[in-house]
Amino acid sequence: MSLFLYEIVPADAGRDGIEALLHEIGEVASSVGGEIIESQVTGSHDQLFVVVEAADAADLATVLTAERLTGAAEVAGPDQVRLVGAELAEIKAARPKAGYLVEWDFPADLDMDTYLGRKKANAPKYAEVPEVSFLRTYVREDMVKCLCLYDAPDEGVVRKAREVVNTPIDRLHALERSE
Repeated sequence: MSLFLYEIVPADAGRDGIEALLHEIGEVASSVGGEIIESQVTGSHDQLFVVVEAADAADLATVLTAERLTGAAEVAGPDQVRLVGAELAEIKAARPKAGYLVEWDFPADLDMDTYLGRKKANAPKYAEVPEVSFLRTYVREDMVKCLCLYDAPDEGVVRKAREVVNTPIDRLHALERSE
């Protein structure tokens, strides 16, 4: 089984619309043997990041589309991702929510091995910013970008942590914390 990222713009940005869309995604993914591993909703409810575990991207691509999902205005994905910094079993068991999501668009010359080496070397530097907790990263296998999840009291602390590990921020999203 592999992990796939979907980035979705909901048709209805209200809480009820998001909950209905997540339910719909779960049912549709299940119909092709998939399972939602994690979902993160921006605080403004205008974007949804969903990681689905499934055997085949082609099967997902046929069912998880804006045309098939009544609650979605736009659907990007499936993009195969690699989980870094956490164990899949932990994510499945806890379904943890983060406070912030950072998107970093990779430079064209960055490869996976270089990225992973850099991440491993820089990870201890997070200790310099104890008020932030790095939780996990989803790295797109095509090396277009990664999504890094953090628990922090505010956006400024996340920015400081990224500076400490010398890693840019292309987009920073405050996430909805309530279930």
